[in-house]
Amino acid sequence: MIRFLGWGRSIVMSVVNGIARAVVALVLLLVGLLIFSLAWGDGQPRNMVLALDLREPIADSSASAGTLFTPRRVTVMEIVLGLETAGRDARVKGVVMKLGYGALSTAEGQEIAAAIERFRGRGKFVIAQTTAFFGAGLGDYVAASAANEIWMQPKSPFTPSGAGGGNLFLRGVLDKIEAQPQIVKRAEYKSAADTFMEKQMTPADREQTMRLMQSVYDSAVGLVAKNRKLDRDVVAAALEASPQFAEDVFSKKLIDRIGYDDQATAAADARAGAGVKTIKFMTYVRDAAKPMGDANIAIVQAAGEIRDGTAKDSLLGASPGIASDDLSEAIRQATRDKAIKAIVLRVDSPGGSVTASDQILHAVMGAQKAGKPVVVSMGGVVASGGYFISTTANRIVAQPGTITGSIGVLTGKVSFDKTLALVGANAEQLSVGKNALMNSPLSPYTPEQLEILNRQADAVYEDFTAKVAAGRKLPLPKVKEVARGRVWSGSDAQSHGLVDRLGGFWTAAGEAAALAKVPAGQVVFKTYPRRTGVLGSLSRLMGDMDASLGLLGRIESLLNLPALQALLGGISELPAGGVQGGISLKAAQLPEP
Repeated sequence: MIRFLGWGRSIVMSVVNGIARAVVALVLLLVGLLIFSLAWGDGQPRNMVLALDLREPIADSSASAGTLFTPRRVTVMEIVLGLETAGRDARVKGVVMKLGYGALSTAEGQEIAAAIERFRGRGKFVIAQTTAFFGAGLGDYVAASAANEIWMQPKSPFTPSGAGGGNLFLRGVLDKIEAQPQIVKRAEYKSAADTFMEKQMTPADREQTMRLMQSVYDSAVGLVAKNRKLDRDVVAAALEASPQFAEDVFSKKLIDRIGYDDQATAAADARAGAGVKTIKFMTYVRDAAKPMGDANIAIVQAAGEIRDGTAKDSLLGASPGIASDDLSEAIRQATRDKAIKAIVLRVDSPGGSVTASDQILHAVMGAQKAGKPVVVSMGGVVASGGYFISTTANRIVAQPGTITGSIGVLTGKVSFDKTLALVGANAEQLSVGKNALMNSPLSPYTPEQLEILNRQADAVYEDFTAKVAAGRKLPLPKVKEVARGRVWSGSDAQSHGLVDRLGGFWTAAGEAAALAKVPAGQVVFKTYPRRTGVLGSLSRLMGDMDASLGLLGRIESLLNLPALQALLGGISELPAGGVQGGISLKAAQLPEP
């Protein structure tokens, strides 16, 4: 028995010793890996040029991009922050930027141009290369104009010329099929539902669209003239000659070199020096060393249409857009973090649900009440509900080409009850409750229901304008004059008091640091919301893969859309209407100059 117990004890001790040795070995391995990683750094070469591909539409921020099966593309905010990191990294000598397919809006081009200017200010270079400049819009060329050199292929087209937009009107079709559109809007400039209500562009919509495009065009031409060191009238005249060829714009000094992509890359390598390696921009952003120290400024990213509830991650990725629960919680997380002194709320949204927008605004006001200043940095489009969630911010910063405003309300439906009879169909509805089927497309609103709808629209519009007046510290009559559902450029919005300053993310970050009394050289950012768990890890691991698929970005100009696509897009914007939460704060079908 004693021998048996001794034998059992020896087995137990050998197992324990084995486990102990394994633990020690694991600790030593981890220590070794730590020492190796510290010696090796982030694994990037000591002399590199970054390759940035902007030939496909991109999202403004990571909150609206990427799934497990569609690796996410670089975003505007990743370009802005990545170029800042690269600008401080002595190993990075420059960037080769491919673009020209008409993917960027003017505001996106202005944001990227400002980031390039900061990058070049640290002694780095940027070469913009394109096979051609496709598309009439100016966004791609605005971004390229900030580069040291612009390269184009021989005999390739240069088509940037201005801004254009339009709409498809279906009222005549609806009349032919006896469909009845009943849509309430506040006020005359709120044109998102004109597709269904009108047979042609209204005078108000024509006025606002022409002014918007002119203002954005002027800001783009002015920035190009500054970057290219040319007279503004010379730039405007050169653009008026489009479409033209690379040789034509070379003679007008709109580009610097005529050559192919390998030649542009060789020129970049020659600038960078011996031993240079080309690294994809997203690979660098993923692997580059993160700043040391505790974060003191939060970046909360809000991109896409605003909707109620939450967006759950799945193998197919999170639902696109701004989910009110998630964004509100992200703002509250930043508010609860004692190290965070201010919040930069980056917004790129045409709006959406009024209840979701109000929930998010409540979270913004909660942060301000807790003593954390909030500065809004506007992306390409911050309109309607997007403006609603921004309105109480301590500062609002927009690009000159940002599309903003659209302070208005939209609700209603199209009823198809008579249409069914035209094709021999019939539908019957039963309900308990007077207005249970108020939103049904199989019956029109009764006069009493239309009265309810108008009361709702009035109440929401009054609340919206009152919040703008309080947040912007403007007299209510002045707010109502510039509201009326009208969209403005960032430049015009500033002149009317809806925006405080013109500029990009770094302008907003500077405002936030000043309000929080954080010295400029000591700013450290933390980004919200953050993807966590397995899917977050998988998403980060896949960040350096080629993005051949993904979410479609915004279109540069509605004039380039086939009629069928415009039709389908118009139907998707149809308001839900009624007493069941269908009132919308959304600006749809905006031109993208």
